[in-house]
Amino acid sequence: MQDTADDNTSPRQSICGRVLTIAGSDPSGGAGIQADIKAISAMGAYAMAAITSLTVQNTLGVSRAVPVEADIVRDQILACLEDIGADAIKSGMLFDETIISIVADVLGMVGRNIPYVLDPVMVSTSGHALLEDQAQSALIGKLLPLASLVTPNIPEARALTGMSTINTTEEMQKAGEKILSMGARAVLVKGGHGAQDRLVDLLVTAKKTITFESRRIDTPHTHGTGCTLASAIAAGLAQGMSLEAAVERARDYVHLAILKAPGFGGGHGPLNHLVSPPVKG
Repeated sequence: MQDTADDNTSPRQSICGRVLTIAGSDPSGGAGIQADIKAISAMGAYAMAAITSLTVQNTLGVSRAVPVEADIVRDQILACLEDIGADAIKSGMLFDETIISIVADVLGMVGRNIPYVLDPVMVSTSGHALLEDQAQSALIGKLLPLASLVTPNIPEARALTGMSTINTTEEMQKAGEKILSMGARAVLVKGGHGAQDRLVDLLVTAKKTITFESRRIDTPHTHGTGCTLASAIAAGLAQGMSLEAAVERARDYVHLAILKAPGFGGGHGPLNHLVSPPVKG
């Protein structure tokens, strides 16, 4: 029988980094837990998932959503962390104040030393509020102070900061600084909803601001971009990358996944999560 002691293709050696995602389920596969798992896997990391809500949705929109019982959410997180462990944690749609509070409690107890990427799923692309006021307050007061990185788009940045307009790079910078003051260690203000000709994202930290810029892609196939980006960043952090490098790789990956989108569905279609992340030479 062949000796496999030096086999460098074993699963333990080929998978780098463990990522736990805490989010809602999208049965159409473009966003939520399904997108998270695909993106984390594409980055070469191991994906685990704690489901917070079940939705009925496709590329045309969400028609129904129900929460998972909060204690089940808690127990899913603990089951993963107490056995396999995690090198990074990412959260997306948390549905309501009760789930937000219990996630914050668990992360505060057993996840404090694990990099945590908070995707504040608060406002839909159409501008519809996805969290009630009390839930938004819980997210700001309980989860933001735990976050290594918060990844708001412009509508979410407005909801977090109370700013009436965020159209310019200067306003994005101001929003990032306001969110930092709430306790987050870094903020990626995403400019996809902005008015600039180029797509500009700002990574704002206490020490510096890094500007990422790329061309806009005119396409309806952008379902799940926020989930995908945050998960890809979390995978980079789990693999020991610097925050700047993890954001850069994740942005390049999402850009390519949009360009290579399969064109499925009659509305905002999904990305191609199976593309390989670009490698910088």
